[in-house]
Amino acid sequence: MSNDSATRTASERASSRLTGQPAPGETERTVGQLVADASHDISALVQSEIQLAKAEVTKGISFGGKGVAFLAVAGFLALLGLIFLFHTLAQVIAIWLPVWAGYLIMTLVLFAFAAVLGLLGLKAVKKAKANAVPQRAIRNAQDTVAAIKPGS
Repeated sequence: MSNDSATRTASERASSRLTGQPAPGETERTVGQLVADASHDISALVQSEIQLAKAEVTKGISFGGKGVAFLAVAGFLALLGLIFLFHTLAQVIAIWLPVWAGYLIMTLVLFAFAAVLGLLGLKAVKKAKANAVPQRAIRNAQDTVAAIKPGS
């Protein structure tokens, strides 16, 4: 009968032992074993922290997804309410004018609001585009490069 522990290499014996325990037949662990144990412990700790972060992010995304769904439904219902409000206003105008005139007036009012909001939005986009280039950061980077270059 052959002796299994005699035929196995030192790395196989070290990998088969429990972490934190000396190798079979030894009373104290070597520096290499201590470093391997520390590496194993750090790896396990990092993996558990990553799993905890994943669980927290998943929970946050779940709540965020529900919140986005609620906001989408609220926005859709608000849009429907706005449509009914405009129909109501057109019918109120129709008290003094024909129904078609009430709807025409409301349509023109809506187009006027849309035009004003569109122009304001276009102005804001142009302003944002002009400010999109980080001028100060570029200037600081150029100053740093100039200060580091030899002969400056």
